[in-house]
Amino acid sequence: MKNRNIILTTILLALGSLALPQWTQAVSPAPDGGYPGGNTAEGYLALGSVTTGVYNTGIGVYSLLSITDQSLCTAVGAGALFSNTGGTNTATGAGALLSNTTGTNNTANGTFALFSSTAGNDNTAIGDRALVVADNADGNTAVGSFALGVNTSGSLNTVIGAAALITNPTGRRARCARWQHQW
Repeated sequence: MKNRNIILTTILLALGSLALPQWTQAVSPAPDGGYPGGNTAEGYLALGSVTTGVYNTGIGVYSLLSITDQSLCTAVGAGALFSNTGGTNTATGAGALLSNTTGTNNTANGTFALFSSTAGNDNTAIGDRALVVADNADGNTAVGSFALGVNTSGSLNTVIGAAALITNPTGRRARCARWQHQW
């Protein structure tokens, strides 16, 4: 009887160990890797046009779709840096820096942050729709949802707070902190 229990236990453990690897896989299919130039892409057409650009990361459907020869860009989120052909940009969030074509050194963190910026440089947008309309603006920092929301060509502005300086189409060098509580 004792041998029968040992044999049964051994068989069950053997069968269980064969099934375990299928349960422990995180993603199916496994993530891709080994792209030339140290590039990393995951998602439908992520980095779909890259040719000679190096050290780019595109994670999400259509992220960094248009980049060809620029380097050091990171896009995480559906459509992040979709039209980008400029280098050293970072976008996190769906539609972040979506329209950027030639702008460089931009950071967008939030859904639709720096959404319509096409040629702006050295901008930082943190928050949902921060700097959402900022076409040819340079050197702006916007922190908060809708902060510096409409800033078509204003440069060198710094704003902090939800909807802070939400309309500033051509203003320069504004400093604004808007703190408000909504109960």
